[in-house]
Amino acid sequence: MRTLISFSAVSSVSIMLAISNPPPPETIELTGTVRDFKERTENNGHTDFEVYPSKGYGQYCKNISTQLGADQKPVFVGNGKKVKYQATDSDWRPISWTMYDSSMGDHNIKYRKGHSTGGIESADSFNQWYNDVEGVNISIPLTLTLQRQQDGSYVFDDQLDSDYEQLGGFFPIENQGWGNPGGSPDRNFHFTFELHTEFTYQDNGSQYFQFIGDDDVWVFIDGQLVIDLGGIHGATEQYVDISRLDLEDGESYTLDFFFAERHRTQSNFRFQTNLLFEDAALPDGGGYD
Repeated sequence: MRTLISFSAVSSVSIMLAISNPPPPETIELTGTVRDFKERTENNGHTDFEVYPSKGYGQYCKNISTQLGADQKPVFVGNGKKVKYQATDSDWRPISWTMYDSSMGDHNIKYRKGHSTGGIESADSFNQWYNDVEGVNISIPLTLTLQRQQDGSYVFDDQLDSDYEQLGGFFPIENQGWGNPGGSPDRNFHFTFELHTEFTYQDNGSQYFQFIGDDDVWVFIDGQLVIDLGGIHGATEQYVDISRLDLEDGESYTLDFFFAERHRTQSNFRFQTNLLFEDAALPDGGGYD
């Protein structure tokens, strides 16, 4: 006995599957807010920009609370430690100290002696980084375009983006805001960037987020600190295995990203992920009076 399946029935099923499972997008666009600052030596300059930290340049951690604030902004706590060696996972990928788990074969972080805020003067000065303060910063919207790769991940990389490649780094507000300060190279170095997005967690052990760049970078998932790359330093990276977080399969979660460029030597910015991000509403920046 033969079973006959009509072509029209197969076609209908194929169409229904295609509609319910659309192909992943080739690009993802995410919009955040850049805030331009003047360096500390200029009139009305900000004390945290173009500063030399008390224990020198380098990576610092533990200056920021592990919990995102009620206003969806990072909270300065000032318990900073300068990093000698980053924590790494069992595959030797750098991870945040907040993600360290000895039972998974991770290698622990090593610190240098003493404490330092990494060039952040106070909680009040830090609070101006990601809030609109008239006369101190100028906010400008910025959209990043993530390109889909052959392995299915999405990448934004200033070295692969034609606009940024011409500038020699991640300089998103050239001749905007307070303008370029002069010097060599004459780039607008002193700014922050915040980005808020969402993704759906898939409990398959494969989702990840990776960042490499300079200077300060903090990333929170579901309000928890998962990347801690504070300080004025060269390009530095950390990796987040999303399956390590206590998330529920099929549920939507926030990812909050905070970046600062505080020193005029270079500006690097790259992240790679297989998370399908969606734009989320920006939190209130405080506005200008």
